[in-house]
Amino acid sequence: MIRRIKKLLGRYKNYEQILIMPYRSYATPHHLYVYGRLLDNEPLKIEQEQNFFKTVKNTYKQFDSFEIPEEKILLQLPNKQEFVTQTNKEGYFLFDKKLNEDLAEYADKDGWLDVKLFYKGQLFAKTKLIANPFKGELLVPDKKAEFGVISDIDDTILHTGVTSFLKWRLLKNSLFTNAYKRIPLKGAPELYQKLAVGLQESSKNPMFYISNSPWNLYEYLKLFLDHNHFPKGPILLRNIHGPFDTTLKPEKPHKQRQIINILNNYPHLNFILIGDSGEHDASIYTDIAAQFADRILCIYLRSVNHKKQMQRVKGIIDNFETTPVLMVHNSEEATQHARENGYII
Repeated sequence: MIRRIKKLLGRYKNYEQILIMPYRSYATPHHLYVYGRLLDNEPLKIEQEQNFFKTVKNTYKQFDSFEIPEEKILLQLPNKQEFVTQTNKEGYFLFDKKLNEDLAEYADKDGWLDVKLFYKGQLFAKTKLIANPFKGELLVPDKKAEFGVISDIDDTILHTGVTSFLKWRLLKNSLFTNAYKRIPLKGAPELYQKLAVGLQESSKNPMFYISNSPWNLYEYLKLFLDHNHFPKGPILLRNIHGPFDTTLKPEKPHKQRQIINILNNYPHLNFILIGDSGEHDASIYTDIAAQFADRILCIYLRSVNHKKQMQRVKGIIDNFETTPVLMVHNSEEATQHARENGYII
């Protein structure tokens, strides 16, 4: 509490611990994109058998973040090449660099490249450096990939209750339920595993996970995906702006910007888009399909039990002919369509 008061008064300067939180991201053979955050927080520890009170405590810790602004972060590649950037006022940092060397040469058999991150700011007498270096992961999609998959998380593979009255189920599921206890929508892990394999085991189709959830839930969602055996992929969340934030808001929604960025980074790759009918995925995905008519193989929208939303979505997709759009009630319907269209075995 004392730290929080000092921070609000602008008098909190001596950091207690340094935590670099790199988010799973992606790269091309000659272009890397590393996003993360610098925090004065301990690493989050989510335990499989933790009680309700520990879960609530972890939830509080996820949002009670002490960002470290305007400090330098050094990124080191496996070939020892280094880059330096600075965190913004909310502690976020971004490395967006083009390279001459082929990053794929340093990736493992699944296309993942490890990078090292070092804190280059001032260490005080009582400052604890959580790790040195910190490790980040980048996906360099395999050249043999048949297609890529870009998927929403909320109510697409993870039931959140986003359409519930006053979103109370969303709050309960996201804030008061252990990540180990969250159950994926039936058949979703198996469907995504099949899409990652495609028609041949050597294809290694890349998976990208996008959500409107805040970056504060990154560790929670990463644990959910890994624990339930979803194919490993970049996780792209968003920064939630406070009520007094005067930063100019982007013209396009978060999901739309992220998807377009992925499409532009991999111009040789076609994609399958997966979302749900509960939010704005239908309008965002069809807009993107109209822009990239020859790049979007199909769109799967998981049906949610919300009559007005369903009517709105049907109004969008019924006359959309650029790309096949399938409203699915379960993973089996998407699996059957993918098999019939030659995307999976």
